[in-house]
Amino acid sequence: MAKEEHIVAQVEVAKQRCRCVIDSIHQLPSSSNITHSCKRTLLKLAHAELAFLSQPSSSTTLSVNIGHLEAVLHILQQPFISGVSRVCKSIPLSPLVSREERHGSSLKDIHVDVVCILNGKPVWIIVSDRNPKYISWNSCHKSKGLNLRIQQVLAAAKSNLTLRPSSVMIFFANGISSHVYDKLRDEFGASEVRLEFSVFSSNMLEETEGDWINVIARSYRDALVLEIIPANDKDVVQSLTLDSSQVEISEGKVETQLHLLEDNSINGGSFQLERSIDKAESRLHLSQEDIETNLGDTFCSVIMGMKLSSLAEKISESIESKTLLYGSDLVNFDTTALIAFVSGISNGGTEKLLATPESELRQRFKGNFDFVIGQIMSELQNPIHVEFGRVLCGKQGIICESVLSEFKELVQMCGGPNEKLRADKLINYLRVVPDTPSGRMMGLPTTRKLAFKNKIVFGTGDHWHAPTLTANMAFIRAVSQTGMSLSSIEHRPRALTGD
Repeated sequence: MAKEEHIVAQVEVAKQRCRCVIDSIHQLPSSSNITHSCKRTLLKLAHAELAFLSQPSSSTTLSVNIGHLEAVLHILQQPFISGVSRVCKSIPLSPLVSREERHGSSLKDIHVDVVCILNGKPVWIIVSDRNPKYISWNSCHKSKGLNLRIQQVLAAAKSNLTLRPSSVMIFFANGISSHVYDKLRDEFGASEVRLEFSVFSSNMLEETEGDWINVIARSYRDALVLEIIPANDKDVVQSLTLDSSQVEISEGKVETQLHLLEDNSINGGSFQLERSIDKAESRLHLSQEDIETNLGDTFCSVIMGMKLSSLAEKISESIESKTLLYGSDLVNFDTTALIAFVSGISNGGTEKLLATPESELRQRFKGNFDFVIGQIMSELQNPIHVEFGRVLCGKQGIICESVLSEFKELVQMCGGPNEKLRADKLINYLRVVPDTPSGRMMGLPTTRKLAFKNKIVFGTGDHWHAPTLTANMAFIRAVSQTGMSLSSIEHRPRALTGD
């Protein structure tokens, strides 16, 4: 009898945990960029678990799976997780994997708990909430074994081009035994990842004992995160090997040739490089006249807060290592972001526009009149340069050649004299990179919603592991519907006004 009462009490606690999970799903941070589809999946699983626990049979046989959902949710609540595109779903195998290969390796569609962006890179996260004592390495009558599971996940990761991760991470919510840890390290090259996970979950339970209320938070103090990089994955270690005869710098339109033949040539090249960088950076200097007249103080404040020294640092490092590393300090701009940056609406022109007779505005903007008025109202409530300042402070902006060409063309056709001045100054503050879309982005089919030119722009950001600053959320939604995780930062649109 006492045992049954204990089980009943455990069921009630589990049901309360389900309710906490459901509440927390609705409150997931916007920084995760989790799709509505992913939220629906989590809610469906949590409600199904709650329904099971509410059945009479659950009071006699307790089988609680809510711990796994809690651990998945704990990951989604971390600030470094973004671009969440799939949660608790199977990853379909590539059609290139034959039936014989599937059968021979016992390979089926593989369950992955979280598909997301972590530190700019696409990752798959597998979650284990099991007691370390019951995590077996080899297959047994209760489990197929962790060894086979990891083999299958890595095979799926290599077979799927568009969803291919840079790495697979395993989150052991309760830790693992030293034996399993050694096996993962020796056979799969797993390494521990020191992520700043919060120790306690944000799901709080209230347990009443007479007049006392105890607040209970689940602890992840023993949690362990391991990372496995799939072998032979060209997208894993992102680096650009420099030509041994030259380094081309697109900053302030400076091109410097470096001849890396003899030690004295390297020294001479470094001297020439320093002179060229000094010349480029002198062009980036903003005079007080710029700030007070043509450009505007908020525009100048944002671009002066961006990181400029990284070019010299990266090139200096590259001379020594001959490798230009991809970094998390980059932000990729699409054309919408550049236009929003230099628009007259964003740069103090709202009052002037509102003072203009409506008939004149309708004549100027024609069918876009309501769209522009909406942007003016948005700017008055939430100035976009304040938003950009938060996003871009300490970051280095990059644009691909396609964006540069399109932006120049639009500004030339639709921009006013001040917008053109801002555009020229902004371009000098950005680093132009070649159109180098990632393989996984180009693996997506080209459709009306997944336009080829957008795949180039966003794919270049993906290639550099840089989030793309954009107002083109239709493209972001179309990508997320394919299940691919993509790092992006949304901004509100602005139009050129002829200022």
